[in-house]
Amino acid sequence: MFSLLGLYVLSLAAALVLIFRGPPPSTGKETERKGLLLTIQEKDTVGWVSIRGAIYNSDSARPWEKGAEQWSRRIRQLSETKGVRAIVLDINSPGGSVGAVQELHSQILRVRKEKKIPVIALFDDVAASGGYYIAAACDKIIAHPGSLTGSIGVIFQAGNMEGLFNKIGVKVDAIKSGKHKDIGSPARPMTPEERKILQELIDDAYKQFVAAVSAGRNLPEEQVRVLADGRIYSGHQALEAKLVDMLGDSTDALELAGKLGGIPGRPKIRRETDRFSEIFQLLDARFLGILSGRALLSELLPAARHGLEYRWDGF
Repeated sequence: MFSLLGLYVLSLAAALVLIFRGPPPSTGKETERKGLLLTIQEKDTVGWVSIRGAIYNSDSARPWEKGAEQWSRRIRQLSETKGVRAIVLDINSPGGSVGAVQELHSQILRVRKEKKIPVIALFDDVAASGGYYIAAACDKIIAHPGSLTGSIGVIFQAGNMEGLFNKIGVKVDAIKSGKHKDIGSPARPMTPEERKILQELIDDAYKQFVAAVSAGRNLPEEQVRVLADGRIYSGHQALEAKLVDMLGDSTDALELAGKLGGIPGRPKIRRETDRFSEIFQLLDARFLGILSGRALLSELLPAARHGLEYRWDGF
């Protein structure tokens, strides 16, 4: 009897055969049908990218990982696909690391500028903090009345485990090049000077967030700061605060994207996916991440990350 790992390897081998074997020789009629299919696919469509979960750069070079760089690549691929006239970003995320969020934000702005393609953000359950930051780069934002958004701000968390270490007999000695080299260390209390340094860092990243929202939403920075005290808003409240443009659902987002993209009637959706990545994601999910060992780690890693985050911790 095959083990679970054995079944995984067999499935992986079968997937690779399908990928690299290529299609069988086609008849003239099949070629004609393929030509017709290609023509249909090249008609005006709306690209659709789903951004799910916390936004971080992936921790490995695996092509099937989900991360800011993969989402950025998909947005870019869609913008370069013939017939795609607009893109919808379907967002359900509490945000993530500052660098990863800003990577996505910059890519959206670049696509809008270089490709002249409108980008619409659609909020699902949550599009808070960094989830809202990337939406601010879009042409329009649509939210459900009960979507949770806002949480405009920055957070840096540093735990203090000195008491625990003392109880279990652990002592950490840091040999460092400067007195602030181990700033944020959990092995000792934070000094007032270190707290001031980190607060200045937070304030700088916060200004960047406010500036991005101000530019994206065409609101004065003073008005954004009133809203940006870290609180969350429902979609209905966000509409009143001018943080979103309208309330609606996926159909409304699709229709608006089609309208802005100049597509008559109800447009078709095109999802740009990497066939290779899609197969590995399916296999990894089916076999509980046994090959990569990510089943449990994927849930624990976000809590163990360090650095500045545009993230709502209530998610």
